[in-house]
Amino acid sequence: MRFVATAAVLLCAGLLAGCTPAAEPAPTGTPKPSASIEASVAPPPPELVVDGTASDNLPFFVATVDEHLDAGGSGDGRSFIDALVAAGFDKSAMQVTPDATPTGGAVDSVLFSVSFGADCIIGQWGPGGFSHSVAPALGTGACLVGTTRAIDW
Repeated sequence: MRFVATAAVLLCAGLLAGCTPAAEPAPTGTPKPSASIEASVAPPPPELVVDGTASDNLPFFVATVDEHLDAGGSGDGRSFIDALVAAGFDKSAMQVTPDATPTGGAVDSVLFSVSFGADCIIGQWGPGGFSHSVAPALGTGACLVGTTRAIDW
């Protein structure tokens, strides 16, 4: 009986030994980088496209306004116009809404625009932050509906 028990234990040990993974050989040499890894390069910053369309210039418009706001620039109409002019946009192609109501109260938002022929870039600054779009010019050639203020500075 003892022989049978010993044989059974040895048989089980042999079976279990077959279940363990074999040791893998250690890697040799130096790993080589994959050919699919490419150096990432940041895209160039947007630039003003003087003879471009509103859509061509939207990225630069947005970057200019974002830079103005990120630097702590004021959210009034004149500040936006001045920042856009300093960046190279044509002041004579711009419109801006008043910073105050007719009774002297604060406005909810300020709209400002730059005309590019048949289309306009329109920016808005208000409680929801900065938003922007490209839209067709109005039938009058203007970009903004309603009363705008003279850009005479």
